Amino acid sequence: MTRLTPTLLDGIRERAAGYDRDNAFFDEDLIALRDAGYLAPRRLLETARDQRLLAAHAPATALGINMHLVWVGVARVLRDRGDHSLDWVLDDAEAGELFAFGNSEPGNDLVLWDSLTTAEPDAAGGFAFTGTKIFTSLSPAWTRLGVFGKQEDGPDGPRLVHGFLTRDTPGWRALDDWDTLGMRATQSHTTLLEGAVVPAERISRFLPVGPNADPFVFGIFANFLLLIGSVYAGIADRALELGVAAAQKRTSLKTGESNADDPDIRWRLADAALALDALAPDLETLAADVDAVADHGAAWFRRLTGAKHRSTETARRVVDQAMRVAGGSGYRTGSELARLQRDVLAGIYHPSDTESVHSTVAANLFGR
Repeated sequence: MTRLTPTLLDGIRERAAGYDRDNAFFDEDLIALRDAGYLAPRRLLETARDQRLLAAHAPATALGINMHLVWVGVARVLRDRGDHSLDWVLDDAEAGELFAFGNSEPGNDLVLWDSLTTAEPDAAGGFAFTGTKIFTSLSPAWTRLGVFGKQEDGPDGPRLVHGFLTRDTPGWRALDDWDTLGMRATQSHTTLLEGAVVPAERISRFLPVGPNADPFVFGIFANFLLLIGSVYAGIADRALELGVAAAQKRTSLKTGESNADDPDIRWRLADAALALDALAPDLETLAADVDAVADHGAAWFRRLTGAKHRSTETARRVVDQAMRVAGGSGYRTGSELARLQRDVLAGIYHPSDTESVHSTVAANLFGR
């Protein structure tokens, strides 16, 4: 059962424009969502539906909280497959702790397969991380930050070390450098790791450099891609709603009729709706399969990256159609549609990007 009541959602929508205008973090939204139990663990299918609804009211809030929900989802994926190494993440999330991602690095197009951050072991079994992380959503508020780096002198050669910092850990700092076109309320500042130590009990994984299908990696891909897709589907939902409302409000001087009766405008919005209708079966079927521990073998990554790609590209198309229907009013900076147009563009920057998606699908088709 969704925790997103109409009253909660109305308040979140009312604040969204102010956060965007002021380039401010969604503090009030976070308090409201935490109080509603929204940070707590639940099945991926339920989470995806919730995130789509939340994004239709405040895209940046949904995108920011997505990062927390991904880590919680990873812990669920592991537990459902008999791995209890991240059960503590589920406990922390239930208690209201806020998780964030410190994975993306400038110049690292290998994403999870390698790292420019160093991970140096200490005498107590922990690791000190040194490097630069970008797009750290929830920067002003996270209490747990997932990070990874490379240990060059691992037992069997270089290896990737994953772990979680707590906010009171010394050796890290966030730069106040988030000033973007859209998704401004996420406040995804650059994070500098300067020897920040993750203790042994919070080291979550050792993985080889390069692609692998470890359940930990699968959990990140499955949750990140499907929840990202859900956020952008939610943006498209709202854009279509606003497009229909705009058509109903406008009257043609030439014909004297409502734009809602104009066959060209009706076709344009119907075309947007047809594209949007395909997203729910795609995203929700895959989310249900993750929950059910379905086995798609090597096709998993093709399906997951494809779902994200289709969702973000469809959302851009739907918002564009709505903007065309709304006319010049949608181009004003105070217009909700203008904000959605800026927010939806962020979809092209999230992993997996268009080139990576096509490479993944080609590898599945040709076996290499």
